[in-house]
Amino acid sequence: MVIVAVLAMTLRPLMTSTGPLIEEIRLGTGISLQVASLLTVLPMACMGVFPLLMPWLGKRLSESAWITTGLIAIAIASMWRLWLGSGMSLMVSTLLGGSGIAIVQSLAPGVVKRWYPSQVALAMGIYSASLMAGGGLAATLSPQIAEHFGHWQLALGCWVVIPVIALLLWWFRPIERIERENSTAQVNFFGNRRAWLLGGYFGLANGGYACMIAWLPSYARTLGFSSEHSGELIGWMTIFQIIGALAVPIFASANLDRRPWLRAAVGSQLIGFVGLLLLPSPLLMLWVAMIGCGLGACFSLTLTVALDHLSSPKLAGTLTAFVQGIGFIITAIIPYLAGVLLEWTGDFQTSWLMLIITLIAMLIVTHRFAPSGYAQAINAQAIHLPDMNK
Repeated sequence: MVIVAVLAMTLRPLMTSTGPLIEEIRLGTGISLQVASLLTVLPMACMGVFPLLMPWLGKRLSESAWITTGLIAIAIASMWRLWLGSGMSLMVSTLLGGSGIAIVQSLAPGVVKRWYPSQVALAMGIYSASLMAGGGLAATLSPQIAEHFGHWQLALGCWVVIPVIALLLWWFRPIERIERENSTAQVNFFGNRRAWLLGGYFGLANGGYACMIAWLPSYARTLGFSSEHSGELIGWMTIFQIIGALAVPIFASANLDRRPWLRAAVGSQLIGFVGLLLLPSPLLMLWVAMIGCGLGACFSLTLTVALDHLSSPKLAGTLTAFVQGIGFIITAIIPYLAGVLLEWTGDFQTSWLMLIITLIAMLIVTHRFAPSGYAQAINAQAIHLPDMNK
């Protein structure tokens, strides 16, 4: 579980460290607001494309080799940021690191399902909480590091330490005996409506997170917060993300029907974004806390619901890779749209309204995830197994 936790912690600092320093980065590189949104959009786009390619790419290298490659890419991208001085090099490092994040993230749920088959909800909760903790730590400390050393590049690049530790842990992990399970099976989820529904749901669930890490610090600065305090807001949100990611799966593990907890998670975000829209300044900390709690629970539960659809760890891992692929393509679009709306309107209210609409849509769709319908929804047209008599 320590290995799972540290792997997860590598997956967000590359993105969350930039938000609180966006003004310093723009001054240092001359990039516009729309280009700045690519610091979040590019990794999210990678998270969408790579998982969809992994069923084919996975034939080239083993799971271990791919995870190692992903961690090395994250480490190189982080180290590169220590010396970059232009917007182009910043974007290329973002694309490289985003590719590494996408590879590790697409394979990690399958590893969790294989290592903890009878405790998927709890294990995914710890994975999700660690992922969010890494992001919150980077968002909180990066502006403090930049202010202390007077060097925003150092604040972005110092996070190389986490993927290096993760690499060491992954290389020296205990040897496991993996059963040869459907190794020649051909899996195609592109024709399955439930897989697409799960992917769309996951994408909307993460859209709020992408917007918050991309634009919450800038929004807070319009309300009079300093760069340091605006970064601390991401840390504040992360505390409640971790609470939601850990606590809700514990309660949800008692029953295979995760829908009541999904509704609670989406509802918590909905209240938070309505608060940002209507009454932001006096109760900003409360709204951010509610959004964080809902985001943490929703991320963990959505992946858990996807894993619940199939008992086979290999096939369940492939399904979650597909869900993340489709989901993160949708997620990548949302903060970019928020940036466009911000430039058009000059305020953040239309962005919050956009997210409120997506959350209402998620509440409507949640009733579809009844456990009794999992087998019928996912098996026949999605999974094509080879003829075992051949």
